[in-house]
Amino acid sequence: MAAMKPARRRAAAASAIAAEARGAGLLLACTDAAGHVSVEQVAQRFGMSKSQLAETIGLAPETLYRPARTLAPKSQARATEMLEILGRVVAWAGGEKQAMAWYRAEPLPAFGGRTAESLVKEGRAASVRDYLDHVATGGFA
Repeated sequence: MAAMKPARRRAAAASAIAAEARGAGLLLACTDAAGHVSVEQVAQRFGMSKSQLAETIGLAPETLYRPARTLAPKSQARATEMLEILGRVVAWAGGEKQAMAWYRAEPLPAFGGRTAESLVKEGRAASVRDYLDHVATGGFA
């Protein structure tokens, strides 16, 4: 970004902020009053069971059926990461369910054809978010 002209730098920053805001919207919609991601609401919103949601975010299927474990830091972090990524792509994917299909099945060339889902399961959600920011600011996929 240092080699960019100031106007281009501001545009790139504004685009990244807009992408962040889109990601936050879906996350906020699935957060309860206590500030936790509601796994019940996420599962219902995307038409899946808690077991399917757990598999999608890389947790054991029974994890999201135990209230105490849904609030565990790892469960909350994985659900948050998934929602942030989905929120960033929902506009160009054509909707939330299409964004979930992209998340689960679309190979990302920059990651050797791996999906966003597989990368989040490995703890590489930040890399996916950075990639999406790069694409949103006009970079190549």
